[in-house]
Amino acid sequence: MTFPALEKYITHLYTTKGANTNIWIDDTGQVQGRYFNATLTSSFQSIRSSLDTQIVGYQALARSYTPNQESEMGLSLWRLLDHSASDDESVELDRLCRLVHAINFYRQPQAFGQDLYLNVHSRLLAAISSNHGVAFRAILDRLELPFQHIVLELPQSSVNQRWILNHVADNYQQNGFRIAVNVNSIPQAVELSRHRNVKTVKIESSFCNDLDGLARLINVAHINGVAIVLKKIDDEAQYRLIEQALKANGQEVYVQGFLFDKPQATLFRTPLKGQRQVECKKCRGAQ
Repeated sequence: MTFPALEKYITHLYTTKGANTNIWIDDTGQVQGRYFNATLTSSFQSIRSSLDTQIVGYQALARSYTPNQESEMGLSLWRLLDHSASDDESVELDRLCRLVHAINFYRQPQAFGQDLYLNVHSRLLAAISSNHGVAFRAILDRLELPFQHIVLELPQSSVNQRWILNHVADNYQQNGFRIAVNVNSIPQAVELSRHRNVKTVKIESSFCNDLDGLARLINVAHINGVAIVLKKIDDEAQYRLIEQALKANGQEVYVQGFLFDKPQATLFRTPLKGQRQVECKKCRGAQ
């Protein structure tokens, strides 16, 4: 499936060659953006079903751009925001990243029907007083892109910062986006799996050594219709341990990490199946 409005915009980017703009496109069709003296582009890491390794979505990651090379060098969005001179510039960077990611994602046919996970920086949440997501939704509408498949990923928050979920997430949902939250413990994941605004909970695999707790989390999330993503799965032995709880529970969760594939500009198309061991070795070697 193609998106005519997006294709028209991409043609415009080819025509302008980046003149008088902070966004342009190279000869391969990859979009880059300029923020201060940094050039950024997108890499994508797949999010897969634990049941059959089929791809269910992609995490977008900002990467520094190097001509004629795969864009694998991480660009610290947080560091750039920390050195921003103003809240307005932090908002500009966050929106630039979202636009670059959306174009680089939806220009590829493999994106059709897949979810796109986009990080939201905590400084952006503080910089905007109301109606979060309205500007990004307007961009997606102009490009005629499926906002229903956008998952906005909120940073970890403490108990006294739950206004993020009660206010900010409400705004995002009113603009048609789904909400994912990051957590750093199974108890916190269980709690947020019951929250009315949360559709996905993401937790690092290193916090999932309590297999009974993980099984309880999966049950609570299933009852509440919340997806669980176990992220940063980089070690085969660690995943085998977690896999015990997954098999015993029988419910689907999502998995993400270097064990399955490394971030890259080109989207994957096929499940891992029997080739996973070979790909895992390549991924670990690329870290």
